[in-house]
Amino acid sequence: MNPINPMKLLQIRASWEQFKARHPKFPSFLNAVSKGAVTEGTLIEMTITTADGKQYSSNLKLTSEDMQLVNDMKEMFSGQQGN
Repeated sequence: MNPINPMKLLQIRASWEQFKARHPKFPSFLNAVSKGAVTEGTLIEMTITTADGKQYSSNLKLTSEDMQLVNDMKEMFSGQQGN
């Protein structure tokens, strides 16, 4: 596993701040979902529609193993919600 590059993390954080400014409802959505909607057995569906109208769709059902990753990510980003 490669070590985390601190400079890359700072770049990603700056990009995230710009993304939040352009799409202010999305972080609120993620925050709401993170407060209990993402549990084992949750079905996550995603559809991407390209500029020319082509659609790609997929879904997944979260397993207990998936929840370990979700919880690890929550810990890693805890304290970032207000930023």
